[in-house]
Amino acid sequence: MKRIILPALALLIGIVSACNNNKTLPIYGNREAKVVTAADGSQKVDTIYQTIPAFKLLNQDSTYITQDNFKGKVYVADFFFTSCTTICPTMHRNLKTVYEQYKDNPEVMFLSHTIDFKYDKPSVLKKYVQKLGVDGAKWQFAYGSKEEVYRLAEHDYLVAVQEDSTARDGYIHQGWLVLIDKEKRMRGAYDGTKTDQVEQLKKDIATLLAEEKK
Repeated sequence: MKRIILPALALLIGIVSACNNNKTLPIYGNREAKVVTAADGSQKVDTIYQTIPAFKLLNQDSTYITQDNFKGKVYVADFFFTSCTTICPTMHRNLKTVYEQYKDNPEVMFLSHTIDFKYDKPSVLKKYVQKLGVDGAKWQFAYGSKEEVYRLAEHDYLVAVQEDSTARDGYIHQGWLVLIDKEKRMRGAYDGTKTDQVEQLKKDIATLLAEEKK
């Protein structure tokens, strides 16, 4: 069964974020209790949270990027494709306002994964980055095999993506902007087509950065 962030959960994320009053953000995804043994031999139950796993993808400069590129960073991830004529233009136009707000903050990055493994080769992504007018070092655009990218989307970021020959542009996907903390855990998901949720994302990034400094 595919695990995706349903609209109801996204709404809950928004409600929790709005009520946080700049304290801490919740942690989303699967979790499990694990008994750990301390150096003195004592045992306690610790909670292990779902994290984004290791990956190796080509970016818009035909250079491999991995989790190391995002080490010690808060980042926002999404899934799109360059020829999309439905939600992607709005989603990235809105995400660019987040980028503009945090472009001078070295602790914040952005990662967009293309789901069009047939057309969106690195050279195509490079042109897209130039047209969007962003710094590719801070906002990375990633290309990989269908298997790797789709697995990351659905299994790890909990975003639904799918090839669909009957769809307008050949693909169906959700427009979530997923906020990841420095420990690679999911801390929020926001509908990138909705201005109010994107504004909440901006606030939640500030909250998360403050939390990380504690």
